[in-house]
Amino acid sequence: MSSLNKGVEKVQVALKWDPSPSGAPPHDLDIIAAVYSADDPHGEPVHLVHFDRRSPDGTITLNRDSRTGLGFGDDEVMTLELHRMASSYVRVMVGVAIQQSPGRKTFGDITNTAVRIAEGYTELARHDFSAVSGSTAATVAEFTRDGSGVWEFREDVRGFDADPDSFATLMGAAVS
Repeated sequence: MSSLNKGVEKVQVALKWDPSPSGAPPHDLDIIAAVYSADDPHGEPVHLVHFDRRSPDGTITLNRDSRTGLGFGDDEVMTLELHRMASSYVRVMVGVAIQQSPGRKTFGDITNTAVRIAEGYTELARHDFSAVSGSTAATVAEFTRDGSGVWEFREDVRGFDADPDSFATLMGAAVS
């Protein structure tokens, strides 16, 4: 965290996984962020950010998008500039979904899957999806803005059995 009075300001969510075995269809995982307004913090998201959709105000960006898991380091990286968000936004949920073409794949089917959430050099959370290995999608983080405008982070790992489109609408509704 930036400081005790500033809360979380700029966060990076990094996702990695191993490529599928030779000859098998590629594994494609996606980071998804859902932004909620003060009027409906647990309802429909105001906007979604993922591989095919950008944040209209530029506060959430997908810096890297892999469709195979090939390469070194992180396969997908999303940056959330919470401190730049309009005051009407009070909640952001972040999750990961597995593209389901062809066939059903779960986190347990994909080796070395992990997500890391950090602010600068400070790691806020790291998860390997083992607790949700039978799921096809999972939330990983919740960011909420308090009454004074300070953003707070809460690790929120919950598994879902949903395709990426369905997951994007489900991820913020139920809170553990």
